[in-house]
Amino acid sequence: MSDVPATMSLDLNTILKDWPHENGNVKVRKIAGLDGREKLQLRVDLGVLQMEMIGRPDGQRPHNCESLLEYHQRRAIRAAEKGEDYELTPEECAELQQEGIQYYHRYLSLFQINDFTGVVRDTQRNLDLFTFVTEHTDRDELSWSLQQFRPYVLMMNTRAKASILLAQGKFGEAMSEIERGRDAIAEFFQHSNFPELVSKSSEIAFLDEWLEEVKAKRPLSKLEVMQREMETAIGKELYERAAELRDAIKLLKAQKLT
Repeated sequence: MSDVPATMSLDLNTILKDWPHENGNVKVRKIAGLDGREKLQLRVDLGVLQMEMIGRPDGQRPHNCESLLEYHQRRAIRAAEKGEDYELTPEECAELQQEGIQYYHRYLSLFQINDFTGVVRDTQRNLDLFTFVTEHTDRDELSWSLQQFRPYVLMMNTRAKASILLAQGKFGEAMSEIERGRDAIAEFFQHSNFPELVSKSSEIAFLDEWLEEVKAKRPLSKLEVMQREMETAIGKELYERAAELRDAIKLLKAQKLT
């Protein structure tokens, strides 16, 4: 006998019909949950994924912790306090990887709605996961099963951080962030068993291209405007104007140093 009232249907076709899947497009929306909290929904070809906005995306609290990662981190700390090593089993590594996929789906969804703070949080969480597994297993294949995704997650983390800075008009800081992310990916490959992948990395190529786009869009500073104007004056043999600009540039630089 079913526990579902006769007037209630579990059929999701109405929801799916009203929110159709589109090949090539990632569709995400926020909805109000029955518990009063916001939920995140991701439309995929076979249905809808619904996630919590904070905590573990499926809302579970394994071993009364926010996540399996937090649970194992706590156990590792207790082991270290006793002077003991903490070793993950292959099954535990697989469980942690599966949990990481939940956070992957959420940060991709958050990126689509420009929730870059959430993307930074979830990508950093998965980067911490990769590091933790590597530190607590001596089996290279288990470590690499997660570390192989580090370049992509670093790229997404960098995109989110730089996007926050660009929204604040901090072009210089955003460019520095992009450079840091690119260099971190290159360093990862150089210290891996596949250093040749630096020149083939799609993540590095994307960040390099984005960096050039940001440079092209960056507003010129007052100093840069004056320097270009001085170069133009020299080119037109307006030496008196060029001398005025040269003195003004020197004064501006001196003021920045004090």
